[in-house]
Amino acid sequence: MKIVVFGASEIGCLIATEFFEDHDVTIIDKDENRTDALNKLDISYISGNGSNINTLNSANIDDADVFIACSNFDEANIVSCLTVSRLSRAKTVCFVSKPEYIESLKLMKNTQYEMIDYVVWPEELLTQEIFRIITVPEAVDVENFAGGKARLLEYRIKEDSSLLNKKIKDCHFVNDTLIVAITREENLFIPDGETEFKLNDKVIFMGYSTSLDILAREIFQSKSKVKTAAIIGGGSVGLMLAENLEKINIKTKIIEKDYKRCEDITEVLKNTLVLYGDGTNMELLEQEDIGDCDVVICVTNNDEKNLLCSLLTKQMGAKKIITRVSKPTNIGLFEKVGIDVAISPKEAAINEIRNNLIETDVEILATVERGQGRIIEAQIPADFKETAVMDLKLPEKAIIAIIQRNSGVLIPKGNTLLKANDSLLIFTREENSQKIIDFFRG
Repeated sequence: MKIVVFGASEIGCLIATEFFEDHDVTIIDKDENRTDALNKLDISYISGNGSNINTLNSANIDDADVFIACSNFDEANIVSCLTVSRLSRAKTVCFVSKPEYIESLKLMKNTQYEMIDYVVWPEELLTQEIFRIITVPEAVDVENFAGGKARLLEYRIKEDSSLLNKKIKDCHFVNDTLIVAITREENLFIPDGETEFKLNDKVIFMGYSTSLDILAREIFQSKSKVKTAAIIGGGSVGLMLAENLEKINIKTKIIEKDYKRCEDITEVLKNTLVLYGDGTNMELLEQEDIGDCDVVICVTNNDEKNLLCSLLTKQMGAKKIITRVSKPTNIGLFEKVGIDVAISPKEAAINEIRNNLIETDVEILATVERGQGRIIEAQIPADFKETAVMDLKLPEKAIIAIIQRNSGVLIPKGNTLLKANDSLLIFTREENSQKIIDFFRG
């Protein structure tokens, strides 16, 4: 696949790094924006402006499959995508950072003026991901499948966990739930019955949503829903998140250091306490009992400040900390020092592009643990001979986690028969996903 990227921004560099090994990647930007990191990649670099027709022609835009505009200027991204839509059949992806452009571009949808295929606002994707995690206490990742009938939940093994130092085969789990993966010291693997749970392991379960709710109550002690939340940072993410929390009646406080911004968000939020102050101010945090909140979300646009706020509130006793990380490379560091969930808007955006545009030959429904694990969808062909799950000889290690049959959903066991036209949701490692898809294609 040929991918043309306008913008040697941090996002552009991440996209090139992620996809250059398997795809033909070309970056368009001014020479002065070219970085050493890009020079190390096997990619083409065109000096110029992505909105310029001659520059686009130099990048052979007419042969491109995907055009991604991710410069640091929203206006340039929009214009370049509109230009490409006239020159090429390439799918266009436009990154924006300003809410007003999101609203304007949404108005263009489903009209004769619709010429941009995908609009990506990383902050919106980040907000959605944080909201999903908040609604499931103790979980560090949440994905929904089959119209919400099935789920993926990820939990961390803590010192007081009943699973600690036990083998999987010796543990009793709720029916219709499966352990599909464990991440240990940042490396994801698919376990077997002999695998022993270790401290700080992150365990990924898949199964019926109702069964996973029971699992959460029985093993991970989430017997009550989140009732109180504190948000540090009143930017786009903080405001959108507070709006969502208001809708599900979670009592929320939001701390913002810019007085004018406090006034603006007060006009939007009806049931949220807006506090003018600095989230690193210990006296303010203690005065407002931030440590008593069920969850604290640190979403300023500064990694160092988010880390400090997170550590302060954790020391004060906050039950769960979710932290925004601008640089994806910092995620592992944040988790190592005790942050429950560290999430990057840039990584969320990369996942969105990967799942919906780039790897269309692999039916990827979701990725976890920074792309190490994938949930892929495979359709069993019409001439398939019924076979039990345990007798299926897959080419690589993978777990069939969910079967969608007609309008129903099954969580398989070893003796469950796979039938023609079943749709399977399969968990596997990233490097094995294509082989699993090819296996079911025959």
